[in-house]
Amino acid sequence: MADVRSAPIASIASIAAGAVVVAACAVEPGGGGAPPRRDLGAGEEGVAYVDDAACADCHAREHEAWSGSHHDLAMQEATAGTVLGDFDDATFTHFGVTSRFFRRDGRFFVNTEGPDGRLADFELAYAFGVEPLQQYLAPFPGGRLQSLTIAWDTERGRWFHLYPDREIRPDDPLHWTGRYQRWNTMCAECHSTRLRPRYDADSDTYRTTWAAIDVGCQACHGPGAAHVERARAAPEARAPAPSAAGLLVDFPAGGAAAEIRACAGCHSRRQRLTETDRPGRPFLDDFLPARLDASLYHADGQIQDEVYVWGSFVQSRMHAAGVRCSDCHDPHRLGLRARGDAVCLQCHREAPVERFPSLTPGRYDTPDHHFHDPQSAGARCVSCHMPARTYMRVDPRRDHGFRIPRPDLSAALGTPNACTQCHPERPAGWAADRAAEWWGTPSEPHFAEAFAAARAGDREAEAPLRAVAADESLPAIVRATAVESLRRSGPAALPVIEAATADSDPLVRASAAGGLGRLPPRRRVAVLGPLLDDPIRAVRVEAARGLAGVPPSILTEAQRVAFEAARGELVDAQMAAADQPAAHLNLGVLAAAEDRLGDAEAAYRTALGLDPFFLPARFNLATLLNREGRNAEAETILRAGIDRMPDDGELHYSLGLLLAEEGRLDEAAESLGRASALIPDRVRVAYNHGLALETLGRLAEAETAFLEAGRRDARDADVLLALARILLRQGELERAQDYARQLMAVDPASPAAQRMANEIQLRRLRAP
Repeated sequence: MADVRSAPIASIASIAAGAVVVAACAVEPGGGGAPPRRDLGAGEEGVAYVDDAACADCHAREHEAWSGSHHDLAMQEATAGTVLGDFDDATFTHFGVTSRFFRRDGRFFVNTEGPDGRLADFELAYAFGVEPLQQYLAPFPGGRLQSLTIAWDTERGRWFHLYPDREIRPDDPLHWTGRYQRWNTMCAECHSTRLRPRYDADSDTYRTTWAAIDVGCQACHGPGAAHVERARAAPEARAPAPSAAGLLVDFPAGGAAAEIRACAGCHSRRQRLTETDRPGRPFLDDFLPARLDASLYHADGQIQDEVYVWGSFVQSRMHAAGVRCSDCHDPHRLGLRARGDAVCLQCHREAPVERFPSLTPGRYDTPDHHFHDPQSAGARCVSCHMPARTYMRVDPRRDHGFRIPRPDLSAALGTPNACTQCHPERPAGWAADRAAEWWGTPSEPHFAEAFAAARAGDREAEAPLRAVAADESLPAIVRATAVESLRRSGPAALPVIEAATADSDPLVRASAAGGLGRLPPRRRVAVLGPLLDDPIRAVRVEAARGLAGVPPSILTEAQRVAFEAARGELVDAQMAAADQPAAHLNLGVLAAAEDRLGDAEAAYRTALGLDPFFLPARFNLATLLNREGRNAEAETILRAGIDRMPDDGELHYSLGLLLAEEGRLDEAAESLGRASALIPDRVRVAYNHGLALETLGRLAEAETAFLEAGRRDARDADVLLALARILLRQGELERAQDYARQLMAVDPASPAAQRMANEIQLRRLRAP
């Protein structure tokens, strides 16, 4: 980020098109589109789907277990037998809007606020989910189904709002008629089998299809037509493996990896790389999962936002040992294999378990292990090793990291821990003392320390991050997260990121491939060129992203062919989510890297057309306009964002930098001051505010701003120099000298520091 003296607009260089959790305002589609319908046609593999009832002929026990499961009831047409909510003229009021739920001619309706802000009747044609809450979907023009944000609490028997403390206006991103409440791409694919959105970008409409309205047999086993045909042709035959019997997924042969992959597509926070995933294909061929980002996970890897199990499970020792989902969960009934602690005691017992030779046999269901009353909740395995977090207000989900409680990390870093979750009146230090007394003091460092330091902007975080990235004993998702964090570090991090491109795990390779944009073009080609032929699509896509803009002349013919293929996969990954603004942001970033600025501008404007609240596209568009000298247009873009989001500090900051570049320093100082108040931890914002005030000659105010910047980072060399300078200008030589000494300690080789020290000394000598 340059300071206010040169004042380019702040820019977001690259944003992944991952799962975006903000919502957008509704955009009324044009003509076209069609309601969702069933389609059993052949998939990409040339194998058709069948009605799941056909599976019951041979697999009656499995079909019976699945019937009535959460998968079976994931989505249903709204009928008297499927709708659980109160539609007997029940009402619910949220911020002055009263919604009424009623029936008409055997169908279900809600009278509530529509996209135009007026009350209207909307038919609710589908029930979505079954417990602990059920939502309802309303058909809209263009093939859309919109998810009502008033849901039914099936345990307490009440209506409730998913955003209880926020007024949701019709133009608000979270309004129930908005883009991010669209069933077609936000939730449909994990509640139905072989769902295809079939989105048309020109008309913003859908012709969505599914093979089954719910999560059926073929969602996990793959299309079944060939399998059924063979079974009916030779019912007495028993093929040695499912792959030989016409199924794409061979669970017995694939082991734990095949099973986890089958679950991961829906039970993870991820970005789609293909329009539809192919059963049996590697997970990262169809998806790029989120790493342990600060917005999703705590620094120690515990779940924070809704991340759907996979990301916590792959951190666990159980995953490393080969534990699979079905060891604990019945894959058809979906319930646990046993009740309560018995599911854990299948393996954590006194008798050795052949499958897991590294597991130490012993008694775990005893106070000698858990130090709680055996009848208390604290004695349950999940209370300590799988603490829960509640999402959607009523839906507790357990962390699948199976981690040992670390209240010592809570005391040091502020991470949650299972002990004080049950004893909220006690501080983390108390829990850490009890844990040390019972189980001893942890001696090994934890990656949480490196991640917490990086998140806090600690300038000493790079070395620990490098150690985490290079530690092959750590889970791949942890190392991949460290590699991503190192993208913002200095040149010393580049060798570690380069080395990670050869990692055995594709998630680490993909994370590394996207972090080498600082390398000179020829070196970048040398490192990333081999990844263009990687067997995993996610790695190829990230390699193409990293090589975008490299002169084609420095590629060999073979590399050019591989790059074009991988670049095509990168574009396809965005078009798979073409109704999401993040996809067009990514296309704009790609176009800008390739110096196709007209295409980049069009892509950013498309993203803003889909969602005017989508800040990354607004920043990138303003930056592009600024670089082309179109500052008036850039200002219009930023001010339009402020009109919509007046309390967003980044918008005020970018506007302040633009105004400073224009020489409108009074206005710039006002915007930068507002930004500094709204972004209370960023040193550069307060520093730039101080520079604007200093340039205006408002020295006392500038000193206050620089002092605030120093509070945010006491070792920032620019801030220390600014404080010494502003105090020198005000004649406060003693204080100026103090800051000059601090600057020399921080950056002893700095010519500016030496000049400042000399100037202060000269002024002291001249003073009377």
